[in-house]
Amino acid sequence: MLTTTSYRDLKVVDIAREAGTSPATFYQYFPDVEAAVLVLAEEMARAGSDQLIGLVREGTWDAEHGYATALAVADGFIDFWDRHHSVLRVVDLATGEGDRRFQSIRTRLMNEFTVALQDVIVERQGRTRRDTVDPMATAGVLSAMLAHVSAHRYGFEFWGIRTADVRTAMARILFTTVTGDLPPPTG
Repeated sequence: MLTTTSYRDLKVVDIAREAGTSPATFYQYFPDVEAAVLVLAEEMARAGSDQLIGLVREGTWDAEHGYATALAVADGFIDFWDRHHSVLRVVDLATGEGDRRFQSIRTRLMNEFTVALQDVIVERQGRTRRDTVDPMATAGVLSAMLAHVSAHRYGFEFWGIRTADVRTAMARILFTTVTGDLPPPTG
């Protein structure tokens, strides 16, 4: 329902009808619509965080396989934002309005991924010692880039930028920043 209706316009009776239950049953579980959306957002963040962290931690970041890992991370972000666009829109809106509950969800989602990415950067820097920028700052910038670009992918398409090119750009920036190596040429 969030894909077609603003969460502020959702009514308990409409949600209950869509779920095939009664408003009384809804109120047994949630005090209001916002509480239900909050639970939905928490579940989305928990699953998304695990998925995205897995791509970073389980991927191989060496020169030979690192670009494939970077592509998988870019694809993971794009896919995650596509699947959860409506809930993420509510999380971003409420976060922007200062709602600490939604801020906490957004922080957990992005922070755990950022820490995982920082760990990879520290490991790679330990081998190469090429970079003196704080690894957490670098990971934070990369995380924000991945999230923001994924959230605005359709805007890029409107500008005539193909998703395949956005995906490649995301992966190339991620790979180069994490590994310090040049990505393979695109063909």
